[in-house]
Amino acid sequence: MISFMNVFGIWIAAFFTISIFSFLYKDNPFYKLSEQIFVGLSAAYWLVYIIYSIMMPNLFTKLIEDFSGNAILLIPAGLGLMMLMRLHPKTQWLSRYPISIMIGTTAGISMLRYMKSDILEQVTATMINPFSAPDAAGVVGNLLLIIGTVTGVYFFYFSKKQEGIFQIPSKIGIWFLMVSFGATFGYTVMARVSLLIGRLEFLLRDWLHIIT
Repeated sequence: MISFMNVFGIWIAAFFTISIFSFLYKDNPFYKLSEQIFVGLSAAYWLVYIIYSIMMPNLFTKLIEDFSGNAILLIPAGLGLMMLMRLHPKTQWLSRYPISIMIGTTAGISMLRYMKSDILEQVTATMINPFSAPDAAGVVGNLLLIIGTVTGVYFFYFSKKQEGIFQIPSKIGIWFLMVSFGATFGYTVMARVSLLIGRLEFLLRDWLHIIT
């Protein structure tokens, strides 16, 4: 037997789902209400998650258990408090220091990570013997990988005007780039359609019981 709270939750979820879909017709108060509630709940959820899943075990618990051994944690704690100073107009200049440290650190880490994943590993993946594949499909795939990488990089070579015979690999690179962008866009659309199907399935099965 379904409890009252489960039924109430299903009706609330259906109401907010339809309210969000109502934006397809035009902007309206139901959409704005649902949007603001969603943003507020998301902010509150992540605030509680950060406090209990990150700050409590990684900061407060360690300081309570061994303050002298973990005193260095007071540095990131202080930087975090300085970032909150941005909420006050007279002290918001203090938030520039932790924000600059965070941006600089994130940029440095991201640069190394993308250098490895998007450059070194991609270059390494093209350094293969195209005819080492066990079947014809593998050979064709290896050749397309090498040709697409070389011509795609060549398309962005602007030090010399690409004309005549030098324009051919550039045009081939454009075709590979367009296929890549199209596949990426198609994957994005497919992911959004999958979310839409999930919501429609909820409305037709769990709410209206039209499908089983």
